[in-house]
Amino acid sequence: MDSLNEAREEIEKIDKEMALLFTKRMGCAAKIAAYKKENGIPILDSGREKALIEKNLKHLTDMSLEPFYRTFMKDVMNVSKEYQLKLTSEVKVSYHGIEGSFEDIQAKNLFPECKRIQCGSFEEAYKKVENNEADYCLLPIENSFAGEVGVVTDIMFDGDLYINGVYGLSVSQCLLGTKDATLDSVKTVVSHPQALSQCKSFIEEHGFRSVESDNTARAAREVAQQNDPTVAAIGSKEAAELYSLKVLVPDINESRENTTRFGVFSKTRSEIPQGKTRTDIIMFTVKDEAGTLAKAISILGEHGYNMRVLRSRPLKSVNWQYYFYAEVDGDITTSKGCKMMDKLKKQCEQFKWIGSYVREQ
Repeated sequence: MDSLNEAREEIEKIDKEMALLFTKRMGCAAKIAAYKKENGIPILDSGREKALIEKNLKHLTDMSLEPFYRTFMKDVMNVSKEYQLKLTSEVKVSYHGIEGSFEDIQAKNLFPECKRIQCGSFEEAYKKVENNEADYCLLPIENSFAGEVGVVTDIMFDGDLYINGVYGLSVSQCLLGTKDATLDSVKTVVSHPQALSQCKSFIEEHGFRSVESDNTARAAREVAQQNDPTVAAIGSKEAAELYSLKVLVPDINESRENTTRFGVFSKTRSEIPQGKTRTDIIMFTVKDEAGTLAKAISILGEHGYNMRVLRSRPLKSVNWQYYFYAEVDGDITTSKGCKMMDKLKKQCEQFKWIGSYVREQ
C-alpha cells in the first residue's frame, strides 16, 4: 500500500510540473500562432510534427514506451493546433470561386477556422487584401499538367502583395451530371479552361462540346440549375455533393499526378526559418537587345543560385515586349544574395522580389 501511495504522490508532483510546462508550451504556441497569422502561414505543418516526434524519441530511456509516447505527442500537438486555430479564427482569406471549387477546398485545408471570402475573380480576391478587406488571398499559380495560370502571374507582376507560401493540392477532375444523366446522354461539358485542358483527351474521345466557365464549382451549380442530362460539368467530388449531382466518371484528368500549386499572398513578407529548403520568386524585364536575358540569367549562376523555373509573359503596356517570372533556390537575403540582386537590378529595366516560400520535398 505504501508503494502505491508513494507512486501516486510522485505522479501528483509530476503532473504539477507538467501543468507548468504545458502553460509554457502553449505560450510558445501562441507566439507561433501570431507569427503564422501575420505571415499567412497555415497552422498545420505535418512535416514539422513528424520530425519533432522522431527527434524527441531519442530522449526516451525506455524504448518500450515508444508507441505510447507517439500517441502522447500527437495528442499534445492536436491540442496546440486547436489553440492556434482559435487564436487565428478572425483571419480573413479571399479566393476566387464558390463552395466546392478547388480554391475553396484548399482554403479549408490551409485555413480551416478562418473566415473565407468568396470572390468572382482572381483580381477581386487580390484587391480584397490590397484594400484591407482580407488578410490573405489564395490564388492558383500553376498546374502540373496545364501549366501556369497566366492571369494570376500578371496580377503578381502588376500588384504589390508578397507571396509567403506555395502549397500543392492533388486535383481529381470528375464528370458531373444530373440525376437522370448517363455518359451516353452527355453532349456538352462545362468547366474552367484549366479543367478543360486537363481533361482534353477524355473530352475529345467522347466527342463532347466544351463550354468555358470561370470556375469549376460554378459550372457544377449551373448544370444543377439547368437540370439537362445532355450537359455535364467537370469538377470535384465535393461540388457534386454540394449541388446534388452524380459522378458519372471519376478521375478523368489525363495526368494521375495532377497537382495545382496555390500561393498565399499578403501585404507583409515573411521570414523563412533557417534550415528550410527555400525558394524565392522574382520578376523582371530586360532591354529588347541581343544577349540581355542571357546576361541576367548568368548572374544567378555566377553567384551559385539555381533557377528552377523561368517563364515569359507579354507586357500589357507594350506590344511584343515581355516580362519574366523566375523561381530561384536559395536565400537571396544573405550578403551573397544581396550582391546578386544588386547586380541583377542593374542589368534589368524592372525588377521585383515577389517573396519566398518553403519548397515541399
